[in-house]
Amino acid sequence: MAEPPNKTLIIVVASDPRSSHRPSEAIRLAAGIAAWRKVDVTLFFTGPGVAAVSSDPDDFVDPESYTTHLPMLLEHGRPLLVDSESGPPANRVECTAISRPQFYANAAAATYLLRF
Repeated sequence: MAEPPNKTLIIVVASDPRSSHRPSEAIRLAAGIAAWRKVDVTLFFTGPGVAAVSSDPDDFVDPESYTTHLPMLLEHGRPLLVDSESGPPANRVECTAISRPQFYANAAAATYLLRF
């Protein structure tokens, strides 16, 4: 008997990492869930949250999550998506830019959605 497909979780990071701990917590949470391998996790950065993948993490609240946990997500093959309307990331981290309609379609198909 085939195993059922994994549940999916999209974590939306919209808070500014330079003034809020919320993006750091989102990344830490995503890395922990991805390591579990029972839920497929995707991070989507939008608005001020795009700084989390484009700016120097030394300027962030709790920079450890950006240098430790973000690479863990990439090692697990989890996608990092960026809102194309929020501007392209400065390629500090490998991301894929998607449009808002693409994000809405992904969100509608996801099992869970969290916003930080």
